Formats: sequence, structure tokens, C-alpha cells
Amino acid sequence: MLKTPYDAVKVVHLTSVHGRGDTRIFVKQCRTLADHAYRVALVVADGRGDTMLDGVTITDVGKPKGRLQRMLRTTARVYQRAVALDGDIYHLHDPELIPVGLRLKRLGKVVIFDAHEDVPKQLLSKPYLSATAARLLSLAFSRFERSACARLDGIVAATPSIRDKFLLIHPGTVDVNNYPLPSEFDASARWIDKAPEVCYVGGIGATRGIRELVQACELLRSPTRLSVAGNFSEAKLEAEMTALPGWQRVIMHGHLDRAGVRRIMARAVAGLVTLHPTSNYLEALPVKMFEYMAAGIPVIASNFPLWQSIIQGERCGLCVDPLDPQAIAAAIDYLVAHPALAREMGANGRRAILATYNWAAQATRLIDFYGAIAHAKKIRVAA
Repeated sequence: MLKTPYDAVKVVHLTSVHGRGDTRIFVKQCRTLADHAYRVALVVADGRGDTMLDGVTITDVGKPKGRLQRMLRTTARVYQRAVALDGDIYHLHDPELIPVGLRLKRLGKVVIFDAHEDVPKQLLSKPYLSATAARLLSLAFSRFERSACARLDGIVAATPSIRDKFLLIHPGTVDVNNYPLPSEFDASARWIDKAPEVCYVGGIGATRGIRELVQACELLRSPTRLSVAGNFSEAKLEAEMTALPGWQRVIMHGHLDRAGVRRIMARAVAGLVTLHPTSNYLEALPVKMFEYMAAGIPVIASNFPLWQSIIQGERCGLCVDPLDPQAIAAAIDYLVAHPALAREMGANGRRAILATYNWAAQATRLIDFYGAIAHAKKIRVAA
């Protein structure tokens, strides 16, 4: 059917890894595009069926039983559903879908890749890979990434460092940072009502610092407990952590929805983001760090230069050696012992979110990028 100038551009977001409620994909990008008159569809593989939500058509190809099935069968189903949806622009969110993007390109489609992570660097720290296997896989993927992504129509990068890497591969690269929506977080909780708790929100793994956090719990002088929202990446690591003495201070919530995350942040006197100094994290901008700031609580973070420039620059928390449980424990105890300072740091972080580190400016960047893609590819935008 021929399009008229009054037809909206149809955008199809594709993921075989993330759930339909993913903050970056659905809450921010899909809803932002729908709010700007794009017809938006999201293809997922979470087994929860098809629906329409906030102006976005969500279509489900079924949840895979494991990583191998996801890589082989699920990606094929995502491709089939993508073709059936007949979009104007396709937006890929997983590295394993890059071959799907290349197939869509052969059909004459416009394809964007969203680089959430620097995958070659990420592979170097995978716990299930030997050092040799990690280096070989990292090198092989880096070569594939350079070749494949150069043939796509644009790249959206989650951080400035990822953007700079992809600019050497594709000139049509923009960074759309994963800053929070301030309205999602309630920073009005009275400090006097807070529990003696600090919180960690996110995936739980060795390089994400869980071992040092549990060890720090054993060293605390205050009665503070660690509230954890997330799932372990490995059963073996979970067994090791639950056997440590410090685990008695841990409140384990498992995966929480956005409302649950807000509740534990509102109770906490600080949020922890003590990732290890791996190449994948040194230049990262972790979502949880900015969400703690949005919730009005101080941040205890790894002492990476980039993170120090934000946290110390905004006077919104403390930076520590993430490999030193004693330093982590000391930072927790210090904030618990100085509630007025902790409250001030939390307020500073909230102000920084409202002024700078928020989704509004990134939404404008995303819409401008889509407009440039539509214009370059002669896709007619709704009047």
C-alpha cells in the first residue's frame, strides 16, 4: 500500500534478550517515539503474549528455554516477526540480532543498532570463559562488529565512550545516554523515617562487586543492612555468598519491578555501585548510579576517574576502592553516622538529575536522530 505524507513512520524495536518492560527500550525509547507520532512495535521473547501498552504494539515470539535455543531459534523467530510487521525503521537492541539486521538490510529495510554495551570488552570479563577463550572471542566479535555495523544505517550508543568507538565504524552514530526519568523516583522520603539500610540494585555478579559487598557487611560497625534487588548470574556464586558470615546482614529481594525498586531506594540511606575496574566498566555510565541520585540518596561508587568526576563534582556521594571491603564498610558507616551530610548529598544528586542527567535531553537527541534517518532515507514523516 502506498504511503501518503500523513502516514506515520513505523518503527519496530527488536530484542531477544530483554523483557517488554526494559527501561531503556520500552520505558524510554519506545514510549518517547510513540509520544512523537511514530507507530511503534516492540518484538520481545519473554513468553508473556501480545498486547498494546502506552501506544506501543508488543508482540511476543515466546520465551526460549536456554541461551542456545535463544541464539538459534529465537533470533529466527524475531526475524520472521520483524518481516511480517513491515516496518520503515528497525531498531536492534542485542548483539545477537546483528545478523537479523543484515538480513533486513538485504530486504531494503532501514536498520539501526543500539549498542548498550561494549561487547568486545564485556567478553573479556565473562566468568564462564577462560582467559584465552575470552580474548579470542573478543577479537572475533570486534572484527564482526566493525564489518557488520558499517553496513547498517545508524548506531545509537548508550555512553559517550561507546559512541566514540562506533564513530570510527559508522559516521551516523549518536549517544543516547540512559539517564533516568526524574518523575519515576520519589526523593521526598523523610530522612528520619529511613531504615538502617543501604541498597544495591541490578544484576549480581563477581565483577559487579557482590563478594566485596557481602564481606563489607561483616565489617560494619553500625547495625546497617544491605538490601539487594536483583538476580545472581551464577548459582555457584550465590551459594558462595550465602555461606559468608556477612550474608546475615543481607536482605535479598530478587528481581523487583519499578515500584519495588523505588520502595527500597526510598528506605535506604545510600545506594551502592562498586563495580570492579574491568575495561567494560571504567568508562560505563551505570543506570543504577543515576537512579540513586534521582531517588535523593547518596551514592557509594567505585573510584573510577569518570565516576569520581560526577560524584565528587556534584558532591552527591563517596568514591571507594571497589576491591576493598573495609573501605566500602567505612563509607557505609560514615554516611549512617552523619545523616545530615547524607541527606545533603542526596539532595545534591537529585538536583544534578533535574538539571543535567535526565532523560528529557536524551529524548530530544533520539527524536532528532530518527528525523535525520527518516530524511536521509526519504521516509515520509507524518505531517
